Amino acid sequence: MITARSYSAELLNIALDQNASDIHFCPSPTDVKIYFRIHGKRVFYLQMPLNIYQTLLNHFKFSAGMDIGESRQPQDGAITYEYNQRIVSLRLSTLPVSGLESLAIRLLPQNERISLNKLFLFPYQLSSVKEWISNQSGVILFTGATGSGKTTTLYALLQTLLEEQSYQTITLEDPVEKELQNLLQVQVNENSGVTYQAGLKAALRHDPDIIMVGEIRDQKTAQFVFHAAYTGHLVLSTLHAKNAIGTIYRLKEMGIKQSDLEQNLIAVAALELFPILIQNKISSRAAILELLDGTNLMEVIQCKKVSKNYQTFEQLKRKAVAYGFSK
Repeated sequence: MITARSYSAELLNIALDQNASDIHFCPSPTDVKIYFRIHGKRVFYLQMPLNIYQTLLNHFKFSAGMDIGESRQPQDGAITYEYNQRIVSLRLSTLPVSGLESLAIRLLPQNERISLNKLFLFPYQLSSVKEWISNQSGVILFTGATGSGKTTTLYALLQTLLEEQSYQTITLEDPVEKELQNLLQVQVNENSGVTYQAGLKAALRHDPDIIMVGEIRDQKTAQFVFHAAYTGHLVLSTLHAKNAIGTIYRLKEMGIKQSDLEQNLIAVAALELFPILIQNKISSRAAILELLDGTNLMEVIQCKKVSKNYQTFEQLKRKAVAYGFSK
């Protein structure tokens, strides 16, 4: 007899075998469609009866510590799963839709070490980012859409930094997506009073060299990030923005003064993941970055036109095609 546990394990194994980053369950009154997100594309996997999905959903919710009896409110939870002697963290999110519940699962391998060299399509862009990190204080922002590689890049940077030098590093995350050694990771929990602001305030008393804030979500967090830079700390964070120049406008909308941007903002890297084709199939993806620093950064902060050597995503994509990474 096939149990919910064995069915869920089979589904997760297939998704991980195909290098899926997410699993989406989309219910209708008669059945449920399951999709995998693979290299950024949403791919249909299979269709299952609604009653089997409900049993599977209850199993996932129970395993993640969610309320099985609650279907009218969004919920989230987490599960640790072992796959091929590797640990994978599952982040679950439910959403009520037309009397039913949709489930999304993000798959986050924990043991996988991602090399910085493999993250970036163009090596010169990695060199620029490494140069930014040599600053002892200031703010460095990684921006882009959800799933553009912002957090993955931050983790890889921190791992590289800690191998090169013993920095006192504190991260504030909601949730902690990947457990790293040799640094202090703080789980932000709004319900228990551990907000980004409270966590930052406590982190500043812990003698950090580097502070990583998982995401700047509101005006208070943005202002606190720039305050931390004033006190002599290097702060790395992410922000949702369409491109590098748009990041400056977002910060100004959040109430960050021009003088604070001029004095504390070191650089902005906006990320997009570019598909690398082999025999007309996507084999992997690598990040291309709009890099905003130095003179160009000051010109944007002061509402001037960027004067030199600034490459947009469209220009970078054309360059990638010219180099033979895609067609």
